[in-house]
Amino acid sequence: MNEAKPFEIDKRLVYEAFKKVKSNKGSAGIDGIEMNTYEQNVGNNLYKLWNRMSSGSYYPKAVKLVEIPKSNGGTRPLGIPALEDRIAQMAVVMAINPSIDPLFHEDSYGYRPNKSAHDAVAKARERCMKYPWVLDMDISKFFDTINHELLMKAVCKHVEKKWMLLYIERWLKVPYQTKDGTMIERTMGVPQGSVIGPVLANLFLHYVFDKWMEKNYPNIPFERYADDTICHCWTEKQAQYLKSVLMGRFEECGLKLNEDKTKIVYCKDSNRKGNSENTSFDYLGFTYRPRGAKNKKTGQVFTAFLPAISKKSMMKIKTEIRSWNLLRRVQYSLKQIALNIAPQVRGWLNYYSMYGKTEIGRVMSYLNDKLVKFVKRKYKRFAGGRGKLTKAKLWLSKVASFDKNLFVHWTYGYVPYIKVN
Repeated sequence: MNEAKPFEIDKRLVYEAFKKVKSNKGSAGIDGIEMNTYEQNVGNNLYKLWNRMSSGSYYPKAVKLVEIPKSNGGTRPLGIPALEDRIAQMAVVMAINPSIDPLFHEDSYGYRPNKSAHDAVAKARERCMKYPWVLDMDISKFFDTINHELLMKAVCKHVEKKWMLLYIERWLKVPYQTKDGTMIERTMGVPQGSVIGPVLANLFLHYVFDKWMEKNYPNIPFERYADDTICHCWTEKQAQYLKSVLMGRFEECGLKLNEDKTKIVYCKDSNRKGNSENTSFDYLGFTYRPRGAKNKKTGQVFTAFLPAISKKSMMKIKTEIRSWNLLRRVQYSLKQIALNIAPQVRGWLNYYSMYGKTEIGRVMSYLNDKLVKFVKRKYKRFAGGRGKLTKAKLWLSKVASFDKNLFVHWTYGYVPYIKVN
């Protein structure tokens, strides 16, 4: 072997990793280098990266720390590695995923090929119909408190190549850098925002939770999407016991259950008597709770425990719609507005209209109301009218009747029609 190149790394792997990172987009890291700049000399840049990785002289740059506001008023740290570090991480992910992913539990859904959040939501819905109780778990600051020693122990079980082990350790230890240039040493955790973070987090919880549950409580099913996990139990007593033993298990592994956010929920429906303090929970943007349902064959109305978009998700979407400032964009045509907002609206509907069409419909009505205000501001002749029968809404409903495909949400049936007696 060439002493200057102690590691054999396929150049093609680095190039394929680059293409994947490019398709994922993402913002610049601490060095400020963006994809369009990197691409101007991509051949030379990738060769230099491959050369450093092959010789063992590759060291990642500090991870850019960005604080993302949370709905409860706090912030969540997001670590953004430099573009070149994302490419290097992607090369390792692409190399190890084919052998690691098949090991994962069938009910581990997060960041996996051929698995999705929708799969987890659907499976949770199915099991809530069968099992009366749910343990809804919240792990405090999961990504920030992963034990490096235990994580590397798990990594070493499945990754043999020395160059991969070397760089995974370097990525774990590289410091955060804040906006003012302050360096923050990291002795635990995996940066949320890193390319390799989801794979490492999944591997960690595979041993901490999935395998442990499979061995000790094989009759208690669960759905896990990264650290978002719910377990299904037959009785409240079983759920309470599981909560207590899991608190101990997580503490053994350096994690902590958030007792304020971890709760035991009764999946109440027409067939389940009694009650409980908690009869709803949020999972992956959906709220599961008792809802009115109708038997399509008999027409019978009953109560079922079903998911629909959560209030928190609804508020996020409404906040985003308000941020568009449509009233300040009157220089654009209705068609230009439709094209502009289409990708976001399509994404929301593709995700949330799977369940609870009425609830997501309320959000789309909010969007229609904003469009009505846009029309009133843009066209002075539609400024009149009171209540529901405004000229602007009447006109917009006519536009929708002629061109239902103008706006994405109209194609889903959320059109601004109004009934006129």
